[in-house]
Amino acid sequence: MLQALSHLNSELVEEIETNSKTQEIEKDTEILREGQYVKVIPIVLNGLIKVFTRHGDKELLLYYIKPNESCIMSFSASLKNEPSKVFAITEENTTALLLPADQVSKWIKQFPDINTLFFQQYNLRYGELLDTIHHVLFDKMDKRLYDYLKEKVKLTGKNPLKISHRQIANELGTAREVISRVMKKLETEEKLKQHMHSIELL
Repeated sequence: MLQALSHLNSELVEEIETNSKTQEIEKDTEILREGQYVKVIPIVLNGLIKVFTRHGDKELLLYYIKPNESCIMSFSASLKNEPSKVFAITEENTTALLLPADQVSKWIKQFPDINTLFFQQYNLRYGELLDTIHHVLFDKMDKRLYDYLKEKVKLTGKNPLKISHRQIANELGTAREVISRVMKKLETEEKLKQHMHSIELL
């Protein structure tokens, strides 16, 4: 049984297994866009999904959805039948259990303990969003960039990382020129090494 479902009522777990489907999703697939009505709520089995927001031509990474985790923004939008306020893209090849949003609404009334699953996610995401706000408001860009790269290495298990300065800039909500300048500073400090198409933390 999926770890995320292990504390739920066995009848509810059976309902989820019967009505949900497992899907393999390739890396860099947009699975949710701003303004889209949420039809399914994902629980990640394997892989990684990143959730971010856009304003104009700027983006900001909000959090990652890791194995045995779900997306509270999708959950919230589906319950209110509101269009999504965020985007979600697979960071790696991902296997996800897709819960139909209309069924989740029924399950909440029939099986109140399903709230436990999403309240745990709310607590987790709330802390992560506070960290993101703290980094944006108070940390200098060199610390933000280095922490961002360390987190990505930790989550993907890959070092060097195949990632462009533009992608980093998009996810940190800044300009590519800023990232290139700070990257050189971190390289001078021997915290990382830049290769032709990748970045290696030292």
